[in-house]
Amino acid sequence: MSRPLRTAIVVSLLLSSAACAHKGSHPKSAALAPSKITTIGVNAYLWRATLDTLSFMPLVQTDSNGGVIVTDWYVNPAAPTERMKVTVTILDQDLRADGLRVAALREVNQNGQWVDSPVQAATVQKLEDIILTRARDLRRAAMVN
Repeated sequence: MSRPLRTAIVVSLLLSSAACAHKGSHPKSAALAPSKITTIGVNAYLWRATLDTLSFMPLVQTDSNGGVIVTDWYVNPAAPTERMKVTVTILDQDLRADGLRVAALREVNQNGQWVDSPVQAATVQKLEDIILTRARDLRRAAMVN
């Protein structure tokens, strides 16, 4: 099963019903420096991980200098009466758990009208965890190569 499909399923399940980055010395810490020297204004691993994680949702805005990714409304085919919109803001050039903020909106269809509905805190936390885990995987893969 592909990563975007797994992520879509996890988000959908959470709708229906911080990872920590260690900032210390590492033998290959010099290999991490290139992530700070990019043409974008934020951490490249967090940026790529966010795009990968949200790839199943249509994107409305991506600003790599400001570190903002906004999706359009996404309706899961398995739950057509619910839709979700996500905004991710990357706050730092370092790969840190507190360098990422996820905000989500959820609406349910009631009698043909979309009505605001609360998003469970666990949904936002799970999205953050998925993005941070993917970013760490990308960093590890870059260090190996």
